[in-house]
Amino acid sequence: MIFCNLGWRKVVTPVLSTGNLVPDFCLNDLEGRPQRLSDLRGKIVVLYFWSAECAWCHRVDGALVELTHTWDEQVVLLAISANQEESHETLWKEAKARGIGPVLRDADQKIARLYGAVTTPQFFILDASGVLRYQGAFDNVSFRQRTATRYYAADALQALLEGLSPDPSETPPYGCALTLF
Repeated sequence: MIFCNLGWRKVVTPVLSTGNLVPDFCLNDLEGRPQRLSDLRGKIVVLYFWSAECAWCHRVDGALVELTHTWDEQVVLLAISANQEESHETLWKEAKARGIGPVLRDADQKIARLYGAVTTPQFFILDASGVLRYQGAFDNVSFRQRTATRYYAADALQALLEGLSPDPSETPPYGCALTLF
């Protein structure tokens, strides 16, 4: 992964290429049940690198949960926690309070590294065949842009539901840095 400092903004060269099949993985949810990505083939999958302690995730969670109520069974949300410092209890409590679930635990950060996740929140949206169709930010909110005028993840998902390709298919993620060890 390459980071380029361009003033206040970092540009990330993605590890995964949009338009390609993503690597499979298996992680346990907070109840200890294994969840395998390939078991969800046939559905659109929204992978959400999430943190219970990230203010940017907290901001996104309300809009995301509201959005999930409009989805049918074609779409599955998987929140992935790769922050080693968050306790199981904290994750459980915050996920329940915000309505986020299931939360998969990536304690060794293998999946975060595999997918090139660098922030929370960061989204990877896969089509029903497991092909990466969108990666990046939930919306265009940043330090300088305080109000969303574009909802990238929602737009990408809607495009997929309509049989179209998301445009854009990649945006820079923005939020709390995910410290990879």
